[in-house]
Amino acid sequence: MKATGAVDAVDVVALGESMVTFLPTRPGRLADVPSFDRAIGGAESNLACALAAAGHAVRWVSRVGADGFGDHLLETVGAYGVDVSYVGRDPGRPTGVYFRTAGDRATDAHEVAYYRAGSAASAMSAATVDLAAVRAGRILHLSGITAALSEGCLGLLRELTASAGGGPPVVSFDVNYRAGLWTGSDGAEVLLELARRADIVFVGEDEAELAWGVTGGPSAVRELLPEPEVLVVKQGAAGATAFVSAAARWGLVAQFPAPLKGRYSRRFLPAPVTPAPTPGTFEPAPAVDVVATVGAGDGFAAGFLSGVLRGLPLRQTLRLGHLFAAAALTTPADLAPPPDRDTTDRLTALDAGAWERLRLGPGWTEADAAEEEERTP
Repeated sequence: MKATGAVDAVDVVALGESMVTFLPTRPGRLADVPSFDRAIGGAESNLACALAAAGHAVRWVSRVGADGFGDHLLETVGAYGVDVSYVGRDPGRPTGVYFRTAGDRATDAHEVAYYRAGSAASAMSAATVDLAAVRAGRILHLSGITAALSEGCLGLLRELTASAGGGPPVVSFDVNYRAGLWTGSDGAEVLLELARRADIVFVGEDEAELAWGVTGGPSAVRELLPEPEVLVVKQGAAGATAFVSAAARWGLVAQFPAPLKGRYSRRFLPAPVTPAPTPGTFEPAPAVDVVATVGAGDGFAAGFLSGVLRGLPLRQTLRLGHLFAAAALTTPADLAPPPDRDTTDRLTALDAGAWERLRLGPGWTEADAAEEEERTP
């Protein structure tokens, strides 16, 4: 990790644990699979890699072990063009790993075996990461998974989402509720607290019901979370609904270089303000031939933030999220490179009828790239 000093500003900083993933070479129970292929997985590093592949300047901040798996993570994430120079190496703790089953990942009938307890990333805290590097971005992206790793990690997220201090222009928070990582109702309460302190929040309609007992659709989720300036409620294969507060300035992030000295945010208003209620904007998702669901949420968040950074209109931004998610849904790995910008610009500009007829299957991103090459003289 670099020594503290002058820090280059970037578009996005993503902070969180990444692990080495072992993918079975054939479908079946973990007990029956004879061999595995190595890959990487982690909500924040997935997002970082997708955004870097889409042309944004991105930094990943984390901690990994001083081991071969840590080397592999740094090399793989760095190969996407992500700045990994502020990832700490811990000689006393290992890099986390996990194993999962293969062909049935598109259903709930799957196995995942995590070996992350006591990992290097679980030792993240305000004292073990470079806060200047974390804050030197136009957007800081966090997730609820990090909050569950340790008290130090939770304290770090609370500091980064605090109302005072020199934070980044926008805090993005993906709820990412994982019941198995929490004890009792602790996780639900913590995630609600952190979501209410963020500027952009991503949450699935299903996980809002699981964590907080919210029923009644996206509007009910907004009633529970009126504070975020932008709330995106993901509705599975149906699509997603975005709520933008009346006080928010859509496209603000694209208008200013990083880092800003102040935040154009509710947290700099003289008194707490509850945003005026605004109707949600729903955008359907295209039909997708799903190979595996892992990484789709990370892909959606990456696509949406890419649209925010580019200052795209809200509907196009939602569509970009759907397209990045579709790239992940149509590959078996946790991490999928997004479609190129020419492809996404063409598809997000489709009229409503053509968008609703769109169907994406395995290899669609490569096919579009190949077609583009054939059209190029």
